[in-house]
Amino acid sequence: MICLATFDVTSMAIMFERVCRKEGLKVKVVPVPRSLSSSCGLACEYPCDDEDRIKAICVERDIDVVDWHKL
Repeated sequence: MICLATFDVTSMAIMFERVCRKEGLKVKVVPVPRSLSSSCGLACEYPCDDEDRIKAICVERDIDVVDWHKL
């Protein structure tokens, strides 16, 4: 299973990746799959097991995630 976070703006995707990597999480920016949509065209792939931790980081750091996906 692949977990993705999608964003409205590119800067949020880049911030998400940077902040999560500083926390030691394996996160990478990827293109949004065709089955999903995002106005910026970027998503971040992350380990599904770390989703709760990542969501807490996003709230703490004020990172705006449009949606969370499991593919």
